[in-house]
Amino acid sequence: MSALTVIYALLFYAAAGVFAVGVVRKIMQYAMVPAPLKIPTTPAPTTRAGVAARMFREVVFFESLFKGSKWSWLFGWLFHFGLVVVLLRHLRYFTEPIWAVSAWVQGIGYYLGIVMLVGLAGLLARRSLVDRLRYISAPSDYLMLVLLLAIGATGFLIGTVWQTDIVAVKQFFLGLMRFDWQPLPADAMLLLHLTLVIALMVIFPFSKLLHAPGIFFSPTRNQVDNPRERRHVASWAAVPRSKPADT
Repeated sequence: MSALTVIYALLFYAAAGVFAVGVVRKIMQYAMVPAPLKIPTTPAPTTRAGVAARMFREVVFFESLFKGSKWSWLFGWLFHFGLVVVLLRHLRYFTEPIWAVSAWVQGIGYYLGIVMLVGLAGLLARRSLVDRLRYISAPSDYLMLVLLLAIGATGFLIGTVWQTDIVAVKQFFLGLMRFDWQPLPADAMLLLHLTLVIALMVIFPFSKLLHAPGIFFSPTRNQVDNPRERRHVASWAAVPRSKPADT
């Protein structure tokens, strides 16, 4: 077994560990943060079913972003939609036999990869060229977009120009999952692509990309707008009921 295979196998195990522990820890932190006030963004639903419908529209259609900025919504939705299809397409490297949904998107995955890159390029251009966005942008905001663009671009090049042995790549990842390491092709573009993916996995739990799970814990989105009908008391502020005296 080559040193290259060992190095990347260990890097992926380490990155997966950082990613899993970091994301779970952050979700637990989100869940434990108190929400003492009733602060849903109005107009807000007055029932739990309405909240669920609102969250669905927010997650799938980016409803609030559409109302705030049509260009940001367009580029953001293109990126996220393309990303979902690309991730489903990549499931073929981790499943045997290939899942039906992954097999179904293989034909359109190439074109949706281009759509993802267009969305990312548009988001980066807006952040760089629009004064009000550039003013509130931190270096990490650019880093995330550039990193995602680099991952998408190298993946696109692997599929079109610098093609690699995808069967060997699949065997490598299946071997990682089964703790039966298989040789990794020593192609420069593939190694660059995988290195960028490892970097993203390590950075993800500490970046703004955590808005993905964080949106489900946002009190402006997940609260019912019923302050007059029902008093809102945070769980940590509730007065415990006294136990009845023994008789």
